[in-house]
Amino acid sequence: MKNRQFDVSDQQTLESILKARRDVRGNRFSDAPVANEDIEKILEAASWAPSVGFSQPWEFVFVRDNKIKQQVIESFEETNQSAKQQFDGEKQAQYAQLKLEGIKEAPVNIAVFYRASKLPVLGQSSMLETGKYSVVCAIQNMWLMARALNIGLGWVSILEPRKMEKILNAPEDAEFIAYLCLGHVKEFLEKPELEKLKWAQRKEIESVTFIDGY
Repeated sequence: MKNRQFDVSDQQTLESILKARRDVRGNRFSDAPVANEDIEKILEAASWAPSVGFSQPWEFVFVRDNKIKQQVIESFEETNQSAKQQFDGEKQAQYAQLKLEGIKEAPVNIAVFYRASKLPVLGQSSMLETGKYSVVCAIQNMWLMARALNIGLGWVSILEPRKMEKILNAPEDAEFIAYLCLGHVKEFLEKPELEKLKWAQRKEIESVTFIDGY
């Protein structure tokens, strides 16, 4: 692996995976089980993510108990009602029609936590949030590996972190970052679902690129 170089075929494969990654909702999951071997590959991909000071501050909680899942669903539903109120008129009506989670439908549920180091971390002294950014990098690795394995992954972000920490009996120094739903899908959409539904459009890269400042 020393000084490994990649060819055009490798680059095209990576580009294809990046473009085909999707945030999968409950109405897209099938009931096919996910092989333990594939779950291990997805977790291993997380461990390869960059992290500030090589701190690797991520921890993963598999949620298998149906009673705990039901508590997560109830927390989602409560938070979702509040989230819906941010939008008005037609947008709120469209929001109400969206399927925004797959907690019950996905065969695998994983809660992801940030566990800060008790010792100083190289590179984190002036930007403490880089620890959480490191966890998000791990989640992106999981997402891409899952897609490469033709497995869907959805990130449920409409949850109240403190409630999730309580539901999952998290230690005081463990901070909830994400709740992931993982499973095989009936189909992968050609475009992101929110783009397909015209909720939002993809930004042109030129519109978010600047030189020497804003």
